[in-house]
Amino acid sequence: MSSFKSSIAIATLAMAGLAGMAQPAFAQVDLQVFMWDTPAALDSLQNNKMDDGTNRLDDTMGMSVNVLEVPAGRVTFNVLNVSGQMPHEMVVSMLDGPDAVLPYDADIDRVDESRIGALGEVEAIGPGIRDSMSLDMKPGNYVLYCNLPGHYSAGMWTRLKVV
Repeated sequence: MSSFKSSIAIATLAMAGLAGMAQPAFAQVDLQVFMWDTPAALDSLQNNKMDDGTNRLDDTMGMSVNVLEVPAGRVTFNVLNVSGQMPHEMVVSMLDGPDAVLPYDADIDRVDESRIGALGEVEAIGPGIRDSMSLDMKPGNYVLYCNLPGHYSAGMWTRLKVV
């Protein structure tokens, strides 16, 4: 190989290495999560088109996100309880697939977290309070939900896809 070709090959490899270093190993995403339980709060969120596409007309509570799909990597969940009345929490669980159903215990009106597993949680926060949590997310289907008694069954959940 001529010295010119060798120099080109070395320069190409070096630039490829530098380009690889410039790319983060994991994406970093800030996800906005809103928890609501009043019609006024729901109206303000609908104006911002924050939902998972599910018909929520009969729901008395809900959880909305600003995007429904995020890249794999570090995700920071910036959670705001826009409720005027109640505390809420946000639990993150991975689903077996896009149509998976959560194991629900009607006797206690909650999702059975011991059966599905929780990857992380923002514990109960009061009205108007913000909190955050970060997780390293792998590709898959996830659900965010409030697991205080009665909240999930009232519609307080949303799906999230990690690609």
